Amino acid sequence: MRPATSPPHLWTLILLTGNSVLTLNMFLPSLPHMAEDFGVSYAVMSLAVGGYLLITGFAQLIFGPLSDRYGRRPVILTGMAIFTLASLVCALTENFAVFLAGRLFQCASATGLALSRAVIRDQFEEREAATKIATVAMIMAIAPMLGPALGGVLDTVFGWRANFVLYASAGATLFILCWFDLGETHLKKSATFGAQFREYPELLRSRRFWGYALCAAFSVATFHIFVAGAPLVVAATFDMGSAELGVYMGTITLGFILGSGISSRMSHRYQLSTMMIAGRLLAVAGLGLPALAIAAGHVSLPLFFGAMILSGMGNGMTTPNANTGSMSVRPHIAGSASGFSSALIVFVGAFGTTLGGALVSAENGALVLPVLMCAASVIGLVAALSVRAIDQAEARARGA
Repeated sequence: MRPATSPPHLWTLILLTGNSVLTLNMFLPSLPHMAEDFGVSYAVMSLAVGGYLLITGFAQLIFGPLSDRYGRRPVILTGMAIFTLASLVCALTENFAVFLAGRLFQCASATGLALSRAVIRDQFEEREAATKIATVAMIMAIAPMLGPALGGVLDTVFGWRANFVLYASAGATLFILCWFDLGETHLKKSATFGAQFREYPELLRSRRFWGYALCAAFSVATFHIFVAGAPLVVAATFDMGSAELGVYMGTITLGFILGSGISSRMSHRYQLSTMMIAGRLLAVAGLGLPALAIAAGHVSLPLFFGAMILSGMGNGMTTPNANTGSMSVRPHIAGSASGFSSALIVFVGAFGTTLGGALVSAENGALVLPVLMCAASVIGLVAALSVRAIDQAEARARGA
């Protein structure tokens, strides 16, 4: 049976990206049962989340350069193989240390998230690539909405190990799918790692790259801040039960789907920086005006979650274009750029989550949460404006 030699279908990239998201959140409802089963505290069990995020951030700094040197196809296939074996270890072991090691090796699933964008950028010019990436993001956004619900059902019916059996099955299925449907798209591989590494200083010195990357990172950080603080805020302010909370928690993802849909239709018509600025302005206004109303004493459920929908829409309009831009600065090392950008998203998100946890309380959360999210959106807006300024300066220089 011959391996693929043609570029992958878009659905293959969507499934690779969705699998990476599900690896993070599907098993979250099982954490209390897992802690009890392994005989550890909930705080220790939470290392399966925090440790995984940290290792994934560093791993993406490796996946991208490897894909620029050896190609997207072998790195993704290797990642899916490691992910499948690690998931089996997690499903079968009775030892917590072994489980945690397997869980950390599941970070190999992030090859699908980081390199799917690079695969798209290999094939299309930047505006068309932004449209394709927005389409992937719009459909993939269903995963964080359905993942915890699916994981909870599996835990209730079969036990927590069923989540990791499903992970292993998904990894094996994706390996087979990629074998037959993911031909190599990176045709200008670096001759040696030395030659490739000599390109990095030029990439990392690029103000345009950092403008794109920081805009993406602080846009996504609003989602991390929301996830960290919303359960406490909503329960305390609106006296909402867990089932109702789960429904309302999906509002920011719904907004992201809507924004990604707008981006998939509009990105090919406008500059990347135009879409980024429009998304950031929507998020800043959508969060800032409700925050002012809440500060004035007008606290209501529609106002609070309406702000979250607008924030999500702004993210959906911004991030596909910012991610595309970061890979367009040096297209021949798009994998490295995607890996660096993805790692920055993880690290800024971890900082945002920590800051939100430290500042948000039951008493002040209804105001502090949207204010923190708005502050992150403002930083993203400044980064987007810096990209526009660089574009305009270079256009003037070419004209002169």
